[in-house]
Amino acid sequence: MSAWHDPDRTVVDAFLVKSQFRPGSVPTYRWFLRSFEGVARHHTAVDRRMLETWLKEMENQWRLQTLLNQVCIVDRFLDHLVEIALIVDNPVATLRRQYNVKQSKPIWRALASPNPDEALAGLRRPAPFGSVLGDFMHDHVMLMRSRGYQYEAQAHWLLRFDRFLQARLDLAERPLEVMLTSWAAAKPTRNHAAECQKVARILTKARFRLDPSIPPRRFNIRPEQEIRREHRRPHIFSPADVRCMLDTARSYPSPDAPLRPMTLYTMIMLAYCAGLRRSELAWLDLGDVDLQSGTITIRETKFYKTRILPLSASVVVELRAYIDARRRAGGSQDPKTGLFWHAHFNDRYTPNAVTTMITNVMRRAGLKPASGRIGPRVHDLRHSMVVNRILQWYRSGINPQEKLHFLSTYMGHRDLHSTLVYITVTQELLQEASERFRALGAPRLITEARP
Repeated sequence: MSAWHDPDRTVVDAFLVKSQFRPGSVPTYRWFLRSFEGVARHHTAVDRRMLETWLKEMENQWRLQTLLNQVCIVDRFLDHLVEIALIVDNPVATLRRQYNVKQSKPIWRALASPNPDEALAGLRRPAPFGSVLGDFMHDHVMLMRSRGYQYEAQAHWLLRFDRFLQARLDLAERPLEVMLTSWAAAKPTRNHAAECQKVARILTKARFRLDPSIPPRRFNIRPEQEIRREHRRPHIFSPADVRCMLDTARSYPSPDAPLRPMTLYTMIMLAYCAGLRRSELAWLDLGDVDLQSGTITIRETKFYKTRILPLSASVVVELRAYIDARRRAGGSQDPKTGLFWHAHFNDRYTPNAVTTMITNVMRRAGLKPASGRIGPRVHDLRHSMVVNRILQWYRSGINPQEKLHFLSTYMGHRDLHSTLVYITVTQELLQEASERFRALGAPRLITEARP
């Protein structure tokens, strides 16, 4: 690590100006960075030892949890120092690579602990594709992606199998079938059994492609079918449920981020009214919203599809109000910046952050238990949009079959079959379908049955 030389003390202020933080947060961030700068001046390098010294000094003035909530600013500042070539590398990033940790906060927490070496050792994760089958699985993932597949979920399954093999060195010389059987026996859940079947199918096909002399293997599809049936049982929100969520979002407690309640309100509104996926919400740009025409553009999301969605007048009104509030809060007006803007980091919300926040709203609204994965999911808003739209068609005297192709295009599906998966049979839907049959289908059958 190189030393940080800034005799004029201009780097901190230049970083704060460049980052365009909220004006109210700048004094706190400046104080943190100045204290960091003061400690750095007494060290020959910006390295782990220097970070530990600074953390110990800060612990005398701040509670550990409060301190850990602020160190992300220091982490971003270190990246800035690397960018302007004042230091060679961010020491936190170096530790993340060394211990194979995805996020910085666990690293900071370990450095602030009484025994940093032990805490860091506890964070260590196996290297990706570091097992005896690692190269084989990695090459297969790269091959599938080179053919145009995203292959994200499959890569995660293979990585979990890879981590298992790294922990079970005794399986290194055993046949693939024995490895898979041992992995399947490691966890007695239906989800795990289904995942094992998927991985077995992937690896068997990959092996057969390399060596066609190995006969293909037949798999028991029952675990996957059971899981599929379970996952295809979404929660359908009623209009009253959605209204309750929107009211809860409006009153969401967020003293440090005043724009967040309106952000959540707008996210939920678009997820339900436009049927947007969480990733589509996260990657919406400000320039994707056309208030004049009342449309939003969804760019190259799932299946690399781009579509333009018309919005109702009421949704356009709410979007205009949110964009005005976003501008007043100091959000960038660059059309390529995220529509859902995070004031604290001056950046867009990630898909995971979207899921976490909307899930919290569901819990506060009493629609989901206080903890755990049981209950409605964010994606169920999309399911609910489809079911409630079909209910509206029934009640308006419109034949849903004539509209399904339009709905499929609106949702961004590959084909009509993908849309049909979203149609969950509810009591209301059954009742409306029965009423339509009684009014239209039954008289026709009676007429046809007459001689």
